[in-house]
Amino acid sequence: MGLSGFTMEITSSVSAVRMFNAAVLDGHKLAPKLMPTSVVSSLILEGDGGVGTIKQINFTEASQFSFIKERVDVLDKEHLEYKVTVIEGGHVGKKVEWVTNHIKVDSTDNGGCVYKLCCEYKTLTGIEYTEEEVHRFKNGIIVMVKAIEAYLVANPDC
Repeated sequence: MGLSGFTMEITSSVSAVRMFNAAVLDGHKLAPKLMPTSVVSSLILEGDGGVGTIKQINFTEASQFSFIKERVDVLDKEHLEYKVTVIEGGHVGKKVEWVTNHIKVDSTDNGGCVYKLCCEYKTLTGIEYTEEEVHRFKNGIIVMVKAIEAYLVANPDC
C-alpha cells in the first residue's frame, strides 16, 4: 500500500469566484449539461451541499467506471477552497483504499484565476497507477474546467 498523488494547476480567464461557484457549488447541476458524453447525472444524496454532504456522479458507458460517491470534507466559500473524499465507486476497493481531491481557486492579477487540484490516494497492496492512468485523470479535469470556463464566458450573467 502506498500513498501517492499529484497536483495540477489550470489557468482560466474567468474570475476565481465565478469558477469556484460553477465548478464546486453548481458542479452537480452543470456537469451533465456541459459533459454529456462523460457524465449522465450528478446529484446530492444527503445534505445541503455543505460539509458532510454526499454526492453521486454517474458516468456514461464510455467511462472506466459507472459512478463515484464523494463526501464533502471542506467547503470554504470565503477562501474558495473545497475538499472531498471519494467514499464509494470508481476505483475505491479495487485499486485504492481512499481518494481525496482538494481544490483551491486563486485570483490572478488579470482578473482570471488558477484552478488548483491536489489529488491524494492510498493504493491497495501491489497496485500502482501508470503514468497513462494519471494522465487520463488529469486530462479529464482539464476538460471539465475548460468546459466550465467556456460556459461562463458564453453566459456572462451566470
